Amino acid sequence: MTLFSKIEYTILTISGVTIASDRKGILQPLIDFIQEKVNDNQEIRLNFICTHNSRRSHLSQIWAQVMAYYFGIKNVASYSGGTEATALFPKVAKTLVQQGFKVQELSQGKNPIYSIAYSENEHPVIGFSKKYDAAFNPASAFAAILTCSQADGGCPFIVGAEARVPITYEDPKTYDDTPLQAEKYQERSLQIASEMYYVFSKIKIKNESK
Repeated sequence: MTLFSKIEYTILTISGVTIASDRKGILQPLIDFIQEKVNDNQEIRLNFICTHNSRRSHLSQIWAQVMAYYFGIKNVASYSGGTEATALFPKVAKTLVQQGFKVQELSQGKNPIYSIAYSENEHPVIGFSKKYDAAFNPASAFAAILTCSQADGGCPFIVGAEARVPITYEDPKTYDDTPLQAEKYQERSLQIASEMYYVFSKIKIKNESK
């Protein structure tokens, strides 16, 4: 395990969080999708989708990738996208830095590209805003996880998705330019982290020695 130490500490702080029974029900279809892929030794492609691909979908993508690594679930590739492209909101990057990630801006402009690293030796997550069906994302055999109600309602059919899983979160954007902004971004990131922790903790890995 070579996660950055501060990320390990962040995971430790959320590992004891109790997931409410209604949220467990919402998360179960994602657990089922991942478990089926693990059982069949197939690639696990997760595309987290929100309206602008600027906040919740990125946090979900990143924490899913981290938790897959933390629990030793192989062949997981997490993606994110929006119904339109905007930009990864800078406060998201700052929140991730505070929680232990190493974030590097690879390009500037209206839609910057970020390298978001969680380990010295693992490929970083590449974060930037894009449509969910952009060439950067998988075209087939993926789970579409809807992280906001607008995207859930606005995308009745997602081409190439094997599963459609609504797991919606409140938008921290509500608190932009308020004294609560930093607190609410931290809170939302940790909520997502705790739920992705729960999801991947439920995955059973086959005993490869048999």
